[in-house]
Amino acid sequence: MSYQILYSDTYIRRVKKCFLKHPDLEKSYQKILCLLEENPNHPSLRLHALHGGLQGLFSISINLKFRLTLQVLIQKNALILIDIGSHDEVYR
Repeated sequence: MSYQILYSDTYIRRVKKCFLKHPDLEKSYQKILCLLEENPNHPSLRLHALHGGLQGLFSISINLKFRLTLQVLIQKNALILIDIGSHDEVYR
């Protein structure tokens, strides 16, 4: 089963800003998006639910330092990307 990834304008701006600061991240990011679209539960994504102020969102790892938060709409097979950044930036 394939999932549809949805991008808001805000998210796209955050990605561009992140890549300006960390251009080496782009290759890993593209690989993660392919895995996410194919199978959000792939073990290397380390998908997990968030708690507290981010309850209702999920996080996946791009690498050891960077995370991507998303909203999962399973009933529509859609994944809405919310934020990208370092661990501290995303979990603020």
